[in-house]
Amino acid sequence: MMVGVSDDRPPEESQTDTADPTTIPPQRLRTLLVIAAVLLGLDLLTKTLAVANLTPGDPVSIIGDFARLSLVRNPGAAFSMATGMTWLLTLVAAAVVVGVVRIGRTLRSLWWAIGLGMVLGGALGNLVDRLFRAPGPLQGHVVDFVAIGWWPVFNVADSAIVCGAVLLVVLTVFGFEPNGTRVGHGKADGAGESSAA
Repeated sequence: MMVGVSDDRPPEESQTDTADPTTIPPQRLRTLLVIAAVLLGLDLLTKTLAVANLTPGDPVSIIGDFARLSLVRNPGAAFSMATGMTWLLTLVAAAVVVGVVRIGRTLRSLWWAIGLGMVLGGALGNLVDRLFRAPGPLQGHVVDFVAIGWWPVFNVADSAIVCGAVLLVVLTVFGFEPNGTRVGHGKADGAGESSAA
């Protein structure tokens, strides 16, 4: 009888040991936050250097007229749109930050974490300008300093937001989900994709 009791217990233990660790990818909030923090730091550093070393209206040429450093204080959004609605843009940026962090709490895809981390870092970088730069809180002008060809002057935060958004669109188009699975694939494929995405 004792042999029967010992035979009953190991299957229960083996079921609990092998249940989920291989099929569920780890949460990626930490990855998202690290990427956002690095980009935020880079954005703040480059803006500080630009303000200290560049003069508005006096661009510095890097590659002829194609690439230059040109200090601009932008009260609006990208392409200088909504220049009279700085306070609204500040609220939108704050909402983006809150939304990304909420999504990040359940995130399991590495690529989604990278994309959302870029968007979060960029949104925080420009939000800091809106809150703390002149002319005042919620009205601050964003520091832009990179001019490439005909493209409007931008900064590291803008680049992060755009690249992150493009990555998220690509992931969505190809069916990669934030939870680490891929649309249209079975469980085995989903598990395989989850480790890559």
